[in-house]
Amino acid sequence: MPVTQDIVETYRRPRQVVRRLYGMGPREDRGILWLMIACFLMFISRLPGLQRQAVQTGSDFQQDTIYAFFTLLMLLPLVFYLIAGILYAVTKLIRRNATGYGARIAVFWGWLAATPIALFYGLLVGLNGLEHPGTTLVGGIWLAVLLWFWISGLAEISKAD
Repeated sequence: MPVTQDIVETYRRPRQVVRRLYGMGPREDRGILWLMIACFLMFISRLPGLQRQAVQTGSDFQQDTIYAFFTLLMLLPLVFYLIAGILYAVTKLIRRNATGYGARIAVFWGWLAATPIALFYGLLVGLNGLEHPGTTLVGGIWLAVLLWFWISGLAEISKAD
């Protein structure tokens, strides 16, 4: 199934999608690809807000874009490996069947699957600013969906067979 269809399906049945992806066997390249695509999409979502900031404050858009690119595509993947490791340790305490690979798949896939909302949030930041109630609402929805995907995925990959 194409990744875009898997993303749409994740909004309906996140546990089944993660189970199917995990059942495809251990492939670290697939996980890092999902992580890097999600980080790139998050970079794209930051651009409208950076442009708004440049217009309002006179900051250097090009320099801000370079910093955002470096942060989101070089540093954030390392942070996500750390998050996956921490969540693996917590999940392992609760459920003995948890695996490090499964935790990475759940975290990286959840991050990628939540990016459509993050793209909309980034657009709202550029149009309305951070303080607008609609922007705050969409940001909260994005965070809730991300946590839902992570928790569902971690529960699914660590359940007893």
